[in-house]
Amino acid sequence: MSDTDELPLAGLKVVELTHMVMGPSTGLILADMGAEVVRIEPPGGDRTRRLLGSGAGYYPMYNRNKQSLCLDLKKPEGLAAAKRLALAADIVVENFRPGTLDRLGLGYAALAAENPRLIYCSAKGFLAGPYENRAALDEVAQMMGGLAYMTGPPGRPLRAGASVIDVTGGMFGVIGILGLLERRHRTGKGGYVKCSLYETTAFLVGQHMAQKAVTGKAAAPMPARISAWAIYDVFATANDGQIFIGVVSDAQWQAFCAAFDLKAFAEDPSLALNNDRVLARDRILPVIREIFAGMDRDALLAKCEAIGLPVAPIARPEDLFDDPHLNASGGLVDLTLPGGAPARLPALPVEIDGGRLGVRHDLCEPGADTRAALAAAGYSEAEIAALLADGAAG
Repeated sequence: MSDTDELPLAGLKVVELTHMVMGPSTGLILADMGAEVVRIEPPGGDRTRRLLGSGAGYYPMYNRNKQSLCLDLKKPEGLAAAKRLALAADIVVENFRPGTLDRLGLGYAALAAENPRLIYCSAKGFLAGPYENRAALDEVAQMMGGLAYMTGPPGRPLRAGASVIDVTGGMFGVIGILGLLERRHRTGKGGYVKCSLYETTAFLVGQHMAQKAVTGKAAAPMPARISAWAIYDVFATANDGQIFIGVVSDAQWQAFCAAFDLKAFAEDPSLALNNDRVLARDRILPVIREIFAGMDRDALLAKCEAIGLPVAPIARPEDLFDDPHLNASGGLVDLTLPGGAPARLPALPVEIDGGRLGVRHDLCEPGADTRAALAAAGYSEAEIAALLADGAAG
Protein backbone atom coordinates (compact mmCIF):
# COMPACT_ATOMS: atom_id res chain seq x y z
CA MET A 1 0.00 0.00 0.00
CA SER A 2 1.64 3.23 -1.13
CA ASP A 3 -0.75 5.89 0.20
CA THR A 4 0.04 6.52 3.87
CA ASP A 5 -3.40 8.03 4.50
CA GLU A 6 -5.01 4.71 3.55
CA LEU A 7 -3.07 2.74 6.14
CA PRO A 8 -5.27 1.60 9.05
CA LEU A 9 -3.37 3.39 11.83
CA ALA A 10 -2.38 6.54 9.93
CA GLY A 11 -2.42 9.62 12.14
CA LEU A 12 -1.70 7.78 15.39
CA LYS A 13 1.43 8.83 17.27
CA VAL A 14 3.39 6.18 19.13
CA VAL A 15 6.35 6.62 21.48
CA GLU A 16 8.37 3.46 21.96
CA LEU A 17 10.73 2.89 24.89
CA THR A 18 11.93 -0.62 24.15
CA HIS A 19 14.80 -2.98 23.46
CA MET A 20 15.42 -6.55 22.28
CA VAL A 21 12.37 -8.19 20.59
CA MET A 22 9.02 -8.14 22.42
CA GLY A 23 8.58 -4.38 22.70
CA PRO A 24 10.05 -3.59 19.27
CA SER A 25 7.82 -6.20 17.62
CA THR A 26 4.78 -4.45 19.11
CA GLY A 27 5.98 -1.14 17.70
CA LEU A 28 6.80 -2.74 14.35
CA ILE A 29 3.25 -3.96 13.84
CA LEU A 30 1.83 -0.53 14.71
CA ALA A 31 4.39 1.16 12.44
CA ASP A 32 3.80 -1.14 9.47
CA MET A 33 0.08 -0.45 9.79
CA GLY A 34 0.67 3.27 9.45
CA ALA A 35 1.26 4.70 12.92
CA GLU A 36 4.01 7.29 13.36
CA VAL A 37 6.41 5.54 15.73
CA VAL A 38 9.20 7.46 17.46
CA ARG A 39 11.63 5.13 19.19
CA ILE A 40 13.48 6.70 22.10
CA GLU A 41 16.95 5.19 22.42
CA PRO A 42 19.81 5.94 24.84
CA PRO A 43 22.78 7.99 23.60
CA GLY A 44 24.63 5.97 20.97
CA GLY A 45 21.59 3.81 20.31
CA ASP A 46 19.94 0.77 21.82
CA ARG A 47 22.46 -1.99 22.58
CA THR A 48 20.25 -4.40 20.64
CA ARG A 49 21.74 -2.83 17.52
CA ARG A 50 25.14 -4.29 18.42
CA LEU A 51 24.26 -7.85 19.43
CA LEU A 52 26.19 -10.69 17.86
CA GLY A 53 25.26 -14.27 16.94
CA SER A 54 21.57 -15.12 17.20
CA GLY A 55 20.82 -11.54 18.26
CA ALA A 56 22.32 -9.95 15.15
CA GLY A 57 18.97 -9.98 13.36
CA TYR A 58 16.87 -8.45 16.14
CA TYR A 59 17.35 -4.78 15.28
CA PRO A 60 16.97 -5.00 11.47
CA MET A 61 13.90 -7.23 11.67
CA TYR A 62 11.84 -5.28 14.19
CA ASN A 63 12.68 -1.61 13.68
CA ARG A 64 11.70 -0.49 10.20
CA ASN A 65 9.15 2.30 9.73
CA LYS A 66 10.30 3.97 12.96
CA GLN A 67 12.07 7.21 13.77
CA SER A 68 15.08 7.15 16.11
CA LEU A 69 15.39 9.79 18.82
CA CYS A 70 18.29 9.51 21.28
CA LEU A 71 17.71 10.92 24.77
CA ASP A 72 19.66 10.53 28.00
CA LEU A 73 16.96 9.79 30.57
CA LYS A 74 19.51 10.24 33.37
CA LYS A 75 19.63 13.95 32.56
CA PRO A 76 16.63 16.05 33.67
CA GLU A 77 16.35 17.70 30.27
CA GLY A 78 16.39 14.35 28.45
CA LEU A 79 13.79 12.92 30.80
CA ALA A 80 11.63 16.02 30.38
CA ALA A 81 11.81 15.66 26.60
CA ALA A 82 10.78 12.00 26.81
CA LYS A 83 7.83 12.91 28.99
CA ARG A 84 6.80 15.70 26.64
CA LEU A 85 6.76 13.30 23.68
CA ALA A 86 4.91 10.61 25.64
CA LEU A 87 2.20 13.03 26.79
CA ALA A 88 1.60 14.11 23.20
CA ALA A 89 1.33 10.52 21.96
CA ASP A 90 -1.71 8.33 21.40
CA ILE A 91 0.19 5.21 22.44
CA VAL A 92 3.27 4.46 24.52
CA VAL A 93 4.96 1.05 24.29
CA GLU A 94 7.64 -0.03 26.78
CA ASN A 95 9.37 -3.19 27.94
CA PHE A 96 11.67 -2.06 30.74
CA ARG A 97 11.98 -4.02 33.99
CA PRO A 98 8.88 -3.63 36.21
CA GLY A 99 8.91 -0.29 38.03
CA THR A 100 11.73 1.32 36.03
CA LEU A 101 9.63 3.84 34.12
CA ASP A 102 7.37 4.46 37.12
CA ARG A 103 10.42 5.67 39.04
CA LEU A 104 11.26 8.03 36.17
CA GLY A 105 7.76 9.49 36.02
CA LEU A 106 7.13 7.78 32.67
CA GLY A 107 4.80 5.06 33.96
CA TYR A 108 1.13 4.80 33.03
CA ALA A 109 -0.27 6.40 36.18
CA ALA A 110 1.84 9.54 35.90
CA LEU A 111 1.25 10.02 32.17
CA ALA A 112 -2.47 9.17 32.22
CA ALA A 113 -3.04 11.69 34.98
CA GLU A 114 -2.08 14.39 32.47
CA ASN A 115 -3.35 12.66 29.32
CA PRO A 116 -6.33 10.43 30.07
CA ARG A 117 -6.65 9.54 26.37
CA LEU A 118 -3.26 7.83 26.42
CA ILE A 119 -3.05 4.12 25.65
CA TYR A 120 -0.08 2.55 27.39
CA CYS A 121 1.31 -0.91 26.64
CA SER A 122 3.80 -2.66 28.90
CA ALA A 123 5.46 -5.80 27.57
CA LYS A 124 6.74 -7.83 30.53
CA GLY A 125 7.83 -11.30 31.53
CA PHE A 126 4.73 -12.00 33.64
CA LEU A 127 1.31 -10.56 34.34
CA ALA A 128 0.16 -9.83 37.91
CA GLY A 129 0.92 -12.56 40.40
CA PRO A 130 3.75 -14.11 42.41
CA TYR A 131 6.15 -14.09 39.44
CA GLU A 132 5.52 -10.57 38.16
CA ASN A 133 8.82 -9.06 39.30
CA ARG A 134 11.01 -11.89 38.04
CA ALA A 135 13.41 -11.34 35.17
CA ALA A 136 12.36 -13.19 32.03
CA LEU A 137 13.46 -13.97 28.51
CA ASP A 138 11.85 -15.88 25.67
CA GLU A 139 13.77 -19.00 26.84
CA VAL A 140 12.64 -18.56 30.44
CA ALA A 141 9.00 -18.47 29.40
CA GLN A 142 9.37 -21.42 27.04
CA MET A 143 10.98 -23.52 29.78
CA MET A 144 8.53 -22.51 32.52
CA GLY A 145 5.48 -22.66 30.28
CA GLY A 146 5.94 -26.15 28.87
CA LEU A 147 6.73 -25.19 25.28
CA ALA A 148 10.37 -26.34 25.47
CA TYR A 149 9.20 -29.64 26.95
CA MET A 150 6.79 -30.14 24.05
CA THR A 151 9.33 -29.14 21.39
CA GLY A 152 12.27 -31.38 22.33
CA PRO A 153 12.45 -35.16 22.53
CA PRO A 154 11.59 -36.74 25.90
CA GLY A 155 13.98 -35.57 28.59
CA ARG A 156 15.58 -32.96 26.33
CA PRO A 157 13.64 -29.67 26.51
CA LEU A 158 14.36 -27.52 23.48
CA ARG A 159 13.34 -23.93 22.83
CA ALA A 160 11.57 -23.24 19.55
CA GLY A 161 13.93 -22.14 16.78
CA ALA A 162 12.75 -18.51 16.69
CA SER A 163 11.68 -15.87 19.21
CA VAL A 164 8.10 -17.09 19.00
CA ILE A 165 7.09 -15.98 22.50
CA ASP A 166 8.61 -12.51 22.18
CA VAL A 167 6.84 -11.94 18.87
CA THR A 168 3.53 -13.55 19.83
CA GLY A 169 3.57 -11.65 23.11
CA GLY A 170 4.06 -8.44 21.13
CA MET A 171 1.12 -9.40 18.93
CA PHE A 172 -1.09 -9.79 21.99
CA GLY A 173 0.08 -6.35 23.06
CA VAL A 174 -1.13 -4.95 19.74
CA ILE A 175 -4.46 -6.74 20.14
CA GLY A 176 -4.89 -5.07 23.52
CA ILE A 177 -3.91 -1.67 22.09
CA LEU A 178 -6.42 -1.98 19.25
CA GLY A 179 -9.13 -2.97 21.73
CA LEU A 180 -8.40 0.11 23.83
CA LEU A 181 -8.40 2.29 20.71
CA GLU A 182 -11.92 1.11 19.95
CA ARG A 183 -12.98 1.83 23.53
CA ARG A 184 -11.43 5.29 23.25
CA HIS A 185 -13.53 5.93 20.16
CA ARG A 186 -16.63 5.29 22.28
CA THR A 187 -15.64 6.83 25.60
CA GLY A 188 -12.70 9.15 24.99
CA LYS A 189 -10.76 7.24 27.64
CA GLY A 190 -7.40 5.58 27.10
CA GLY A 191 -6.12 2.69 29.19
CA TYR A 192 -3.36 0.34 30.18
CA VAL A 193 -2.62 -3.01 28.54
CA LYS A 194 0.02 -5.41 29.77
CA CYS A 195 1.22 -8.35 27.70
CA SER A 196 3.67 -10.99 28.85
CA LEU A 197 5.96 -13.83 27.87
CA TYR A 198 4.84 -16.42 30.41
CA GLU A 199 1.11 -16.13 29.94
CA THR A 200 1.62 -16.07 26.16
CA THR A 201 3.42 -19.40 26.45
CA ALA A 202 0.65 -20.83 28.61
CA PHE A 203 -1.90 -19.78 25.99
CA LEU A 204 0.09 -21.46 23.21
CA VAL A 205 0.35 -24.77 25.10
CA GLY A 206 -3.30 -24.56 26.08
CA GLN A 207 -4.17 -27.16 23.45
CA HIS A 208 -1.96 -29.66 25.28
CA MET A 209 -3.54 -28.76 28.61
CA ALA A 210 -6.94 -29.29 27.01
CA GLN A 211 -5.76 -32.65 25.65
CA LYS A 212 -4.97 -33.74 29.23
CA ALA A 213 -8.36 -32.50 30.40
CA VAL A 214 -10.17 -34.36 27.62
CA THR A 215 -8.24 -37.62 27.57
CA GLY A 216 -6.89 -37.85 31.10
CA LYS A 217 -3.41 -38.43 29.63
CA ALA A 218 -0.62 -35.87 29.55
CA ALA A 219 0.52 -34.77 26.10
CA ALA A 220 3.82 -36.30 25.04
CA PRO A 221 6.59 -34.08 23.60
CA MET A 222 6.01 -33.49 19.91
CA PRO A 223 8.84 -35.78 18.70
CA ALA A 224 7.20 -38.63 20.66
CA ARG A 225 3.59 -37.65 20.10
CA ILE A 226 0.82 -39.88 18.88
CA SER A 227 -0.38 -37.91 15.89
CA ALA A 228 -4.04 -37.34 15.16
CA TRP A 229 -3.35 -38.71 11.65
CA ALA A 230 -1.55 -41.79 10.41
CA ILE A 231 0.46 -39.93 7.78
CA TYR A 232 1.63 -36.64 9.26
CA ASP A 233 5.40 -36.62 9.37
CA VAL A 234 8.72 -35.78 7.74
CA PHE A 235 9.79 -38.38 5.18
CA ALA A 236 13.16 -39.06 3.56
CA THR A 237 13.30 -38.99 -0.25
CA ALA A 238 15.94 -39.92 -2.81
CA ASN A 239 19.24 -38.01 -2.78
CA ASP A 240 18.98 -37.12 0.91
CA GLY A 241 15.86 -35.03 0.42
CA GLN A 242 13.23 -34.42 3.09
CA ILE A 243 9.57 -33.54 2.86
CA PHE A 244 6.60 -33.16 5.19
CA ILE A 245 3.33 -34.76 4.11
CA GLY A 246 -0.01 -34.87 5.89
CA VAL A 247 -3.08 -36.92 5.01
CA VAL A 248 -5.73 -35.46 7.27
CA SER A 249 -9.11 -36.63 6.01
CA ASP A 250 -10.74 -39.80 4.72
CA ALA A 251 -11.17 -38.22 1.28
CA GLN A 252 -7.45 -37.31 1.19
CA TRP A 253 -6.62 -40.90 2.14
CA GLN A 254 -8.51 -42.22 -0.87
CA ALA A 255 -6.85 -39.68 -3.19
CA PHE A 256 -3.45 -40.52 -1.71
CA CYS A 257 -3.92 -44.26 -2.19
CA ALA A 258 -5.03 -43.74 -5.80
CA ALA A 259 -2.09 -41.47 -6.62
CA PHE A 260 0.50 -43.86 -5.20
CA ASP A 261 -1.15 -47.10 -6.38
CA LEU A 262 -1.94 -48.31 -2.87
CA LYS A 263 -4.93 -50.39 -3.91
CA ALA A 264 -4.67 -52.81 -1.00
CA PHE A 265 -4.78 -49.95 1.52
CA ALA A 266 -7.61 -48.21 -0.34
CA GLU A 267 -9.79 -51.32 -0.35
CA ASP A 268 -9.08 -52.35 3.26
CA PRO A 269 -12.21 -51.50 5.29
CA SER A 270 -10.17 -51.47 8.48
CA LEU A 271 -8.35 -48.38 7.15
CA ALA A 272 -11.35 -46.47 5.84
CA LEU A 273 -11.65 -44.17 8.87
CA ASN A 274 -8.99 -41.81 10.21
CA ASN A 275 -8.87 -43.06 13.79
CA ASP A 276 -8.51 -46.66 12.59
CA ARG A 277 -5.57 -45.61 10.43
CA VAL A 278 -3.91 -43.92 13.41
CA LEU A 279 -4.05 -47.23 15.28
CA ALA A 280 -2.55 -48.96 12.22
CA ARG A 281 0.41 -46.57 11.79
CA ASP A 282 2.93 -49.36 12.35
CA ARG A 283 1.48 -51.21 9.38
CA ILE A 284 1.06 -48.20 7.08
CA LEU A 285 4.20 -46.13 7.59
CA PRO A 286 6.91 -48.64 6.64
CA VAL A 287 5.25 -49.09 3.25
CA ILE A 288 4.96 -45.33 2.72
CA ARG A 289 8.54 -44.63 3.80
CA GLU A 290 9.88 -47.21 1.36
CA ILE A 291 7.95 -45.68 -1.53
CA PHE A 292 9.04 -42.13 -0.75
CA ALA A 293 12.68 -43.11 -0.23
CA GLY A 294 12.91 -44.00 -3.92
CA MET A 295 11.29 -40.79 -5.21
CA ASP A 296 12.79 -37.43 -6.09
CA ARG A 297 11.71 -34.81 -3.57
CA ASP A 298 10.47 -32.26 -6.11
CA ALA A 299 8.55 -34.90 -8.06
CA LEU A 300 6.93 -36.10 -4.83
CA LEU A 301 6.10 -32.50 -3.89
CA ALA A 302 4.42 -31.91 -7.26
CA LYS A 303 2.43 -35.14 -7.03
CA CYS A 304 1.14 -34.35 -3.54
CA GLU A 305 0.25 -30.79 -4.54
CA ALA A 306 -1.69 -32.13 -7.54
CA ILE A 307 -4.00 -34.14 -5.29
CA GLY A 308 -4.36 -31.35 -2.72
CA LEU A 309 -2.38 -32.77 0.19
CA PRO A 310 -0.74 -30.59 2.85
CA VAL A 311 2.89 -30.88 1.81
CA ALA A 312 6.10 -28.92 2.33
CA PRO A 313 9.78 -29.21 1.48
CA ILE A 314 11.99 -28.78 4.54
CA ALA A 315 13.42 -25.29 4.15
CA ARG A 316 16.00 -23.27 6.07
CA PRO A 317 15.42 -19.59 6.88
CA GLU A 318 18.00 -18.52 4.29
CA ASP A 319 16.06 -20.40 1.60
CA LEU A 320 13.22 -17.88 1.98
CA PHE A 321 15.26 -15.09 0.38
CA ASP A 322 14.66 -16.84 -2.97
CA ASP A 323 11.17 -18.15 -2.28
CA PRO A 324 9.12 -17.47 -5.43
CA HIS A 325 5.87 -16.94 -3.55
CA LEU A 326 7.30 -14.40 -1.08
CA ASN A 327 9.09 -12.55 -3.86
CA ALA A 328 6.02 -12.42 -6.09
CA SER A 329 3.55 -11.23 -3.46
CA GLY A 330 5.37 -8.48 -1.58
CA GLY A 331 6.17 -10.90 1.22
CA LEU A 332 9.70 -9.51 1.47
CA VAL A 333 10.48 -5.81 1.87
CA ASP A 334 13.66 -3.99 0.88
CA LEU A 335 15.73 -2.51 3.69
CA THR A 336 19.18 -1.02 4.12
CA LEU A 337 21.21 -2.59 6.90
CA PRO A 338 23.52 -0.54 9.14
CA GLY A 339 26.63 -0.07 7.04
CA GLY A 340 24.67 0.26 3.81
CA ALA A 341 24.16 -3.33 2.69
CA PRO A 342 20.74 -4.11 1.18
CA ALA A 343 18.51 -6.83 2.62
CA ARG A 344 15.06 -8.28 2.02
CA LEU A 345 13.15 -9.23 5.16
CA PRO A 346 9.62 -10.52 5.80
CA ALA A 347 6.73 -8.09 5.58
CA LEU A 348 3.90 -8.10 8.09
CA PRO A 349 1.96 -11.30 7.27
CA VAL A 350 -1.35 -9.67 6.36
CA GLU A 351 -3.02 -8.22 3.29
CA ILE A 352 -5.17 -5.12 3.69
CA ASP A 353 -7.50 -4.17 0.87
CA GLY A 354 -5.63 -6.65 -1.29
CA GLY A 355 -2.19 -5.10 -0.69
CA ARG A 356 0.82 -5.76 1.48
CA LEU A 357 2.28 -3.31 3.97
CA GLY A 358 5.67 -1.95 2.92
CA VAL A 359 8.48 0.30 4.08
CA ARG A 360 7.94 4.02 4.54
CA HIS A 361 10.96 4.63 6.79
CA ASP A 362 14.13 2.58 6.34
CA LEU A 363 16.31 1.39 9.21
CA CYS A 364 18.19 4.39 10.50
CA GLU A 365 21.25 5.30 12.50
CA PRO A 366 20.81 6.13 16.21
CA GLY A 367 19.34 9.59 16.63
CA ALA A 368 18.77 10.12 12.91
CA ASP A 369 15.40 11.74 13.65
CA THR A 370 16.24 13.50 16.91
CA ARG A 371 15.98 17.03 15.54
CA ALA A 372 12.81 16.34 13.58
CA ALA A 373 11.10 14.54 16.47
CA LEU A 374 11.93 17.30 18.95
CA ALA A 375 10.78 19.97 16.52
CA ALA A 376 7.49 18.10 16.02
CA ALA A 377 7.09 18.06 19.81
CA GLY A 378 7.32 21.88 19.83
CA TYR A 379 10.96 22.44 20.71
CA SER A 380 12.55 25.51 19.13
CA GLU A 381 15.83 25.34 17.24
CA ALA A 382 17.57 27.01 20.19
CA GLU A 383 16.12 24.49 22.64
CA ILE A 384 17.13 21.58 20.41
CA ALA A 385 20.65 22.97 20.11
CA ALA A 386 20.87 23.25 23.90
CA LEU A 387 19.72 19.65 24.39
CA LEU A 388 22.27 18.44 21.88
CA ALA A 389 25.07 20.50 23.38
CA ASP A 390 24.28 19.24 26.89
CA GLY A 391 24.21 15.59 25.75
CA ALA A 392 20.60 15.20 26.88
CA ALA A 393 19.73 14.47 23.25
CA GLY A 394 21.80 13.02 20.47
